[in-house]
Amino acid sequence: MSVAHTIIPIFLLILLGVVMRRWFGLREDFWPQLDRLIYFVFFPALLFNTLAHFEINLRTATPMLIVATLFMCSGMAIGYVAKYFLHAPSKVYSATFQTSFRFNSYVGLAIAGGLHGHEGLAAIGLLMGFMVPFANVASVLMLARHSESHWLKEILLNPLIIATAGGIAFSLASISLPTMFNTTLGLLSQASLPLGLVAVGAGLRMQGLHSHPGTLWYGVAVKLLVLPAIAWGLATAFGLSGLYFHITVLMAALPVSTVSYVLAKRMGGDGDTIAAQVMLSTLLSALTLPLWLLLMGL
Repeated sequence: MSVAHTIIPIFLLILLGVVMRRWFGLREDFWPQLDRLIYFVFFPALLFNTLAHFEINLRTATPMLIVATLFMCSGMAIGYVAKYFLHAPSKVYSATFQTSFRFNSYVGLAIAGGLHGHEGLAAIGLLMGFMVPFANVASVLMLARHSESHWLKEILLNPLIIATAGGIAFSLASISLPTMFNTTLGLLSQASLPLGLVAVGAGLRMQGLHSHPGTLWYGVAVKLLVLPAIAWGLATAFGLSGLYFHITVLMAALPVSTVSYVLAKRMGGDGDTIAAQVMLSTLLSALTLPLWLLLMGL
């Protein structure tokens, strides 16, 4: 499938979410409830169903996981040093620190599935299960000064981590679920990506576009341009090729997750600036993602 045929439907669904929030007359409390349903039911079902039915070879996947760890640490380091020359207020810095390494899972899964089918979904699902705890710990610890949240509990009870661990365990143990449960999980999985992409569009927010422009654009540029370049270099150095190379660079090139905004608001950080970073990175990724994919020969 061509890059255009993969990318355009994804961003049309995101645009549909924008339109639905503004002109469909739905109550404002509908969207947080939809986010919760996707996060706790549909998305975990997709991850578990994909990984449980995929033959996972952890030995061959280990270099990909190492590269992911290294580029995420690089993103964290680049985000951390920003406070020394951008001089953003504490609440702004602690919230926008996430921008340099957090990724939008819905967009990533949709592209990986469109380009590589079931194998792409399994590979990026494995990578997400590995990286989500890492990203959550770093983000929560940076924001912890503004909150009394129990970060360890949030990590251990994360539905994406539980679903990924369960799917990997089922795959490695070669356990098969009854046909009825497989069919149910399959139906839930089919709903997860379109609903997730619509929710991404509905969650885009305009506030914060004109506050702290240095911090705003620094984070967006790092996420869309610098981090994928780092991932590319590391993947090449570690000898990744084919599917694992594509998925690694794709993961680094994804726009900022809307969860970053939710977490910042919940833990007392500046929500406006990171909301603008989420919006800008999502919109601009419609240009940068095809560029990275084309450079990889897809």
